[in-house]
Amino acid sequence: MPKGAIRFSIALAIIVIIALIYEINTTQFALFKNPLLNQIHLNVTQSTTQNLKSYTVTRVVDGDTFVIDYEGKEDKIRLIGINTPETVDPRKPIQCFGKEASKQMKSLAEGKLVGLEFDESQGYRDIYGRLLAYAYLSDGEMLNRKMLADGYAYEYTYMKPYKYQKEFRELQKFAEQNKRGLWSDDSCKGELKAN
Repeated sequence: MPKGAIRFSIALAIIVIIALIYEINTTQFALFKNPLLNQIHLNVTQSTTQNLKSYTVTRVVDGDTFVIDYEGKEDKIRLIGINTPETVDPRKPIQCFGKEASKQMKSLAEGKLVGLEFDESQGYRDIYGRLLAYAYLSDGEMLNRKMLADGYAYEYTYMKPYKYQKEFRELQKFAEQNKRGLWSDDSCKGELKAN
């Protein structure tokens, strides 16, 4: 193969890689500004989650934890990358916006089917024995993302970075800037002190 053809192929490959990186980054930041991009993002999510096994949510514990029927027994799921204000920890008082976050999770997930995506970087269970996962509703929407974007949760990293960490941090910034949920002026303004 002539040197000119090799150089051309390398240059073309670099251009394609740069274009893909640019598309990923601009899509991530434009999601909330363009309804068409939101729909495209939803369709991509749906196509990537079609192979996930679905489980019925039998009970919601709080805004970031729920119980499913997992292979014939009940098992708790702790959503990766988010944390919601406390409502059930006996060592802590109920935090600002905790009841609202729990109520929102109930309305989104209780009695519904969810697909679970695991993240090897986090392991499969936490120190309390809960399964760690990203959870998807039947329409392809990820619960972790929705809770962050709507201001019912804040980004939470436990020890190691996880697959969607950068995106989740951007979703929290979006909720803060738009004063959604716990970031609103008439709720907690992002401060989680007890009610």
